[in-house]
Amino acid sequence: MMYNKDRTCCFTGHRELTLGQYQNIFHKTEAVIEEFIKKGYLYFGTGGALGFDTIAALAVLKLRERYPDIRLFLVLPCLSQAKSWSKEDVEIYESIKRQADEIVYTSQEYTRGCMHKRNRHLVDNSSVCICYLTKKSGGTFYTVNYAKKRGLSIYNIAEIQREDTLI
Repeated sequence: MMYNKDRTCCFTGHRELTLGQYQNIFHKTEAVIEEFIKKGYLYFGTGGALGFDTIAALAVLKLRERYPDIRLFLVLPCLSQAKSWSKEDVEIYESIKRQADEIVYTSQEYTRGCMHKRNRHLVDNSSVCICYLTKKSGGTFYTVNYAKKRGLSIYNIAEIQREDTLI
């Protein structure tokens, strides 16, 4: 990756979200991303998972219509990530992959540690972590704590109540 870490945001968040949450999370995420674009951030990285990663990628792609200089990069854990997903989810995933500016695979095949390797790669190449974190366990919790230890600024979409208190 040839991105400036100081102008890069990564995303991490829960995979399992209710349909009713999607629109609200999408709008909050889009608003936060736009604030970072206005601060000079150009590069946005996501892990390509279901749930929040997909929302974040779609928000970046929508904002790219108004801000053509921003870039979406995907850091994917393995070639078979979407193997057991529904047809609809695979179609969205493939569409995001086609529109991404860069795709990095951290492993060719699924391994026990490939998800952590993907998450660390995203964090290690970013200065800001935009997350959707609602529980103190699991991969998102681990990744946010790793990002804190690495000195990243953390913006939790789940804690934003009103759009005028974004950043």
